Amino acid sequence: MPVKNVAGDHPSLPVLLRRAHVVYGARMRAALAEAGYDDIPENGLYVVGGLARQKGGRPLSELIAELGMSKQAAGQLVDALVVRGYLKRDPDPDDRRRLTIALTERGRAAAKTIGAARDVVDATLLARIGAKEVDRARRALAALIELDRELRTADARQGSHA
Repeated sequence: MPVKNVAGDHPSLPVLLRRAHVVYGARMRAALAEAGYDDIPENGLYVVGGLARQKGGRPLSELIAELGMSKQAAGQLVDALVVRGYLKRDPDPDDRRRLTIALTERGRAAAKTIGAARDVVDATLLARIGAKEVDRARRALAALIELDRELRTADARQGSHA
């Protein structure tokens, strides 16, 4: 059944993406609060969840680039997660001047909670619209992300020619 807004029109993709983000975020926040992890800052879900999907630490510079935040804002976010016991900082084994960040035991436990909440939303969506439609949505979102990469590359090229 197509989603329509109050005027009966189909909502724009940005509106739908924002609402989807809210659905996932609300479920994850509720699960974290119930498990005693209610002190993760706003963008901390991305950091904790993202670090959980890889082994070992990650260079702080990569995280800053991925979050699309200023170096200062990302540093403050990491500082808050370190102070609250979710992350640890270590010197990069390849370059002692750089830092890597990794999940602590508390961070890994919070990440499991985030993953479980995501899985509940995913399973509910799958039951509601089926695997084929979920796959189509994933492909559409991946194409949108690829479009962003292409546009950023083109913008960077134009900036270097100016």
